[in-house]
Amino acid sequence: MKTNFLIRVSIVLMFISVNVYSNPLSNSLKHATRQQAVINEFDRQLQKDLSDDQILSDDDLNGSISAAIVKGNQIIWSKAYGPSDKVKNIAADSNIIYRTGSISKSFTAFLMMQLVQDGTIGLNDPIEKFLPEIKQLDGYTDSTKITFKQLASHTSGLTREPRLKDSAKGPIEEWEDKILLSIPHTPFKSKPGENYSYSNIGYGILGLTLSRAANKPFIELVKDNIFTPLNMNNSYFIVPNAKTEFLAKGMGGGPLGELDEIEPHKEHLGRGYKVPNGGIYSTSNDLAKFMIHNMGYTETLTKENLALMQSQKTPDNESTKYGLGYFLYEDNNITTVGHGGSVSGYTAMFKFEKESQYGVILLRNYNWGSTHLDLRSMTLLRKLMDASTKSKQ
Repeated sequence: MKTNFLIRVSIVLMFISVNVYSNPLSNSLKHATRQQAVINEFDRQLQKDLSDDQILSDDDLNGSISAAIVKGNQIIWSKAYGPSDKVKNIAADSNIIYRTGSISKSFTAFLMMQLVQDGTIGLNDPIEKFLPEIKQLDGYTDSTKITFKQLASHTSGLTREPRLKDSAKGPIEEWEDKILLSIPHTPFKSKPGENYSYSNIGYGILGLTLSRAANKPFIELVKDNIFTPLNMNNSYFIVPNAKTEFLAKGMGGGPLGELDEIEPHKEHLGRGYKVPNGGIYSTSNDLAKFMIHNMGYTETLTKENLALMQSQKTPDNESTKYGLGYFLYEDNNITTVGHGGSVSGYTAMFKFEKESQYGVILLRNYNWGSTHLDLRSMTLLRKLMDASTKSKQ
């Protein structure tokens, strides 16, 4: 009898043990715990970076970082550090507005795919179909016709910048005129489609051509097709007067050189032609909404068109892998899609991992420092993926 009782107790205990360790609720708890531990470590690292940069301790500086983490269709964490404007005594938070720099290219490419989806344009349409002025490019011939796909993937062969003095200066209201003035001063580095060659002027031309094709101003297109449907209520090309107090004060220069607050302030009035390739202002929370839609939680683009954006369009022999508006990275354990941004007084990073659907946004209102945004983002994504994998074991 005693032996049978012990056997029954052992069976019960085994049943309880098996259920505890295989219970989905238990796995969820383990995942949440490991995930939070990774986020807490990331939180401490960002605080340490600011401390190492002496942004928080030096009264003459006013640097800040705003960050957000996405998992699937949710923002699971957001936080900001430091004052966005020490003079005005405004503390940074995840709704403070920063310049995003070249992350704007991802929006331009997203808009392009929307116009492809509704039949306004075709990816392989020649740009001259809508923008005949492109024929004025330095060296343009029938053998150098450029398509939407080539401009969006940096395979147009165009140089990075036009050879026109002050092309990147001037009020935002005149950006289209600066594009048209720049075109005759923009040469080719290679034939279209042959090589990857990052081109800011290429994306400027792309934005203007999308406007021509849709018969609507580019800035209005982005607002009506992306900002408004995605409820990105703190994203702009021109920050409204009522919102300027929430704009982080940009600091150019570096720790070994003279601090520059003048140039970042001047650039708020405009950067010449640089609107489709670097003109967007946003917040970490707003960019998180855009990221969620790029992960597939959207009705504005089909999964097939998102996949087109996030697949390699550069030649296989190129070390840089680029899709349509996104840098791509892949190794045995991770596949990321993202874009960075850097303009006078501001740096930014937007990156997500396709399989795990973790993503991170980092915005900063200074140009130097310990926070290597790409490295911090990649390290965080790897650790979050690892935490998720271990929770399932």
